[in-house]
Amino acid sequence: MKRLNKKTFFTIFLLISSFLIIGITIYNYQIYKREYESVRRNLNSIDRMMPDNKMDDNHKPKDIDNMIIMDYEVYTVYFSDNKIDKVVSHSNDNSDFDVNSIAITLLNKNNDYHIGNLYINKYSYNKTNDMIIIVNTKSINNKLLSTLIKSIILFILSEIIIYLISKIITDWITKPAIESYKKQKEFIADASHELKTPLAIIMASSDEINVNSSNQKYVDNIKYETDRMNKLITNLLDLSKLENGVRKELYKNEDISKIVSKVCLTFESIAYENSVGIETNIEDDVHYICIKEDIERLISIIIDNAIKHSYNDTNIIVSMYKKKNNVNIEITNTGDEIKKEDEEKIFERFYRVDKARNRNENRYGLGLAIAKSIVNNHNGTIEASSNDNKTTFKIVLKNKKNT
Repeated sequence: MKRLNKKTFFTIFLLISSFLIIGITIYNYQIYKREYESVRRNLNSIDRMMPDNKMDDNHKPKDIDNMIIMDYEVYTVYFSDNKIDKVVSHSNDNSDFDVNSIAITLLNKNNDYHIGNLYINKYSYNKTNDMIIIVNTKSINNKLLSTLIKSIILFILSEIIIYLISKIITDWITKPAIESYKKQKEFIADASHELKTPLAIIMASSDEINVNSSNQKYVDNIKYETDRMNKLITNLLDLSKLENGVRKELYKNEDISKIVSKVCLTFESIAYENSVGIETNIEDDVHYICIKEDIERLISIIIDNAIKHSYNDTNIIVSMYKKKNNVNIEITNTGDEIKKEDEEKIFERFYRVDKARNRNENRYGLGLAIAKSIVNNHNGTIEASSNDNKTTFKIVLKNKKNT
C-alpha cells in the first residue's frame, strides 16, 4: 500500500508540475521573444527608413536624427575612416551607458549585426558602412531577470500548493484500496485466529486415534495436512503482526555479527543434507538496534530459500559488513535464475514463481513477504538480483544509531 500511495502521489505531482513548468516556460519565452523582436525592430530602423526618406549630401537619411524611441536607449553613431563623427540619442536617456567606448570597440569588429542573449548581453547593434545603431539592453536584462526570478518564486510557491493538492487527491484515490487492504488483513488475521482452536483440537484428536493397519494411511494424512495448515496459519499471523509494526521498546543494541554467524551455523547440517555448503564472510563486532528474534528469522528465511534453490555441490556465500553507517548483508547462491520481472514480485504475499513445486514442498509464498516486513520494520531495504545462475539477496539495514 505504501508503494501504491507513493506511485499515485508522484504521478499526480509530476503531472501537475509538468503543466506548471510548461506554462512558466512558455510565459518567459513569449516575454523574451517580444523583447527580442522589439530590439530587432529598433536595430532595423535604418532599413525601414531608407526607402521613405531622401538622402542628404552625406548619403544619410534626413530624418533619422530626429527619431524618438520611447522603449529603450537607442543611439545612432556616424563614423568615417574608423573615426566617430557624431552620436545621436533617440531617447531621453540619463544612464551611465558609455556609447562612445562601445562604438569604438564595434568599429574594430567584423560583425555587422548582433543581438545575442538578452539575459546577459548589455547592448545590441546594427552596423552599416557609415553608421551603427546601438541599443542599450541593460534595462531588458533587468526586466527579463526580474520576470525569471518572479517565475521561480511563483514556481516554488505553486509546488508547495501542488504538493498539498497531490496529497489530498492521492488520499482520496487510494482510500478505497487502503480500506480494502486493511479489511483483507483483518480478515486473514481474524480467520487465522479462529482456525487455531479447531485445528489444535483436530491435531490433539488425531494423536488419540488408535492406529492400526486399516487406518494408518488416513491418520498419517490427517497429521500431515493439519501440520501444513498449522504452519500456514502461524505464518499468516506472524506476517499480520509484522505488517502492523513493532513496538519501539522491543528494539535493543545487538551484536548482529554474532546473530548472523549463529544462524549460518544452525543451517550447516541442513545445507549438508542438500549437498550444499555455506561460506561466511562476516565482519566482527558490528552492532545494530534491532529485534534479535526478527533478524534471526530474516536470515533463516533467506538462507533456507537459498538452500532449496541451489544446485548440488555448490556453496552459499553469506557476507555481512558495515558501510556508511549501514549494515549490509548479502546472501548468494548458485542455481536457477530469478526472472527480471519476478525480482520484485517474489516479496509479495502468496507469490510463487514455481507454483507446482512450492505446493509440493509446503511453501505458500509467505517467507519472503515476512522477510520484507522484518526489513521494513528495521528501516531497511531488501532486493534480489540474478545473473549467470547466481542469485543474490541484498539487505541494507539503516540506522543512525549504529555503532
